[in-house]
Amino acid sequence: MDQYEIIIEPSAEDDLKNIYDYIANTLLSENNARKQVERIRDTIFELETMPESYHLYPNETWHSKGLHYVPVGNYEIFYTVNNNDFKVNILRVLYGKMNFLEIWK
Repeated sequence: MDQYEIIIEPSAEDDLKNIYDYIANTLLSENNARKQVERIRDTIFELETMPESYHLYPNETWHSKGLHYVPVGNYEIFYTVNNNDFKVNILRVLYGKMNFLEIWK
């Protein structure tokens, strides 16, 4: 089985930092913030094998561009897969109730 390289884009790193900050500082739960970000990162690195096993984003034009997503608790990890180079690009990690169509314009 092929192993893919995981590339976490700066926008996704910023999202993870913002998730941590929100849970730790607004909800005042540093322990939960740490655990949530760990769960998200664990799921990201599970994409090293079989990254295409998760759904493509259902709306065009993103579906035809190969945008995948995987839920983790209240969040969604958005990524693309490059099978030629065996790379997975983590683009964003967003709160699941956000208007994704607005974000992906």
